[in-house]
Amino acid sequence: MKKPVVVGIVFAIVIVAALVYTSFGNRRFHCEVCMAYNGRTSCRKASAANREAALRSASDNACAQIASGVTETMGCTASAP
Repeated sequence: MKKPVVVGIVFAIVIVAALVYTSFGNRRFHCEVCMAYNGRTSCRKASAANREAALRSASDNACAQIASGVTETMGCTASAP
């Protein structure tokens, strides 16, 4: 094989490995959060590098399912899980 082809293949492998590591490698905290807002309930799972980020992500995802519009979304995310 020619040198540019080998360099291109190695570069592609490094990029894919970096993407996989950043997507899955640093998520140490996993949680499931259930949110109730205006008589509706939704539960969502999330994972992140720290506890606060995992809780925030799960509650944001749950609120996205049950809240409509900016005002409701803000109210939902401000409430306790």
